[in-house]
Amino acid sequence: MADETEAGKGRPTPSRKEAEAARKKQMKTPMSRKERAKRDRAAREEIRLKQREALKTGDERHLPLREQGPVRRFCRDYVDRRRNFAEYLLPFLIILLVLFAVAGSVSPTATTILTAFVYPFLILGTILDEFIMVRGLRRELRARFGEDAIKGSTTYAVLRSTQLRRFRLPKPQVARGQELGANYR
Repeated sequence: MADETEAGKGRPTPSRKEAEAARKKQMKTPMSRKERAKRDRAAREEIRLKQREALKTGDERHLPLREQGPVRRFCRDYVDRRRNFAEYLLPFLIILLVLFAVAGSVSPTATTILTAFVYPFLILGTILDEFIMVRGLRRELRARFGEDAIKGSTTYAVLRSTQLRRFRLPKPQVARGQELGANYR
């Protein structure tokens, strides 16, 4: 027979008297506006802390509304399992800025070459990679969730793909190259 104290909730069941007292205490409304505001602020802070922790751990129950649901979870996993050109765009642009500063002082033709070839390569590479990702995502969303799931999901995926993997919230739950499961409902 299993020990009942080690059950799921981790605390003893309150007695009827304790439960009624807690309910009555909760039902009492604060008398002043300041007390009510203080209680509401504390409740909002508690929700915010739960959401922040959920963004770090991927806990579906406490994620913000924009992050909830099987479609959004699938979009996150779809983006996180692949290398995205767009996630490296910001570091490339910073390196390019440094190169412009160095090349501008050395030779104006070097700046022209950087502008004529590197910028278009970065922009076209990002656009092409995003197009390929969105096309594949739409195909998968249609197959798994139907036509209604596509609206808004591709924008969500594109915005997620532009962030460096280590800074994405909710944190990635799949490894790069990992196959996506069929259990998203």
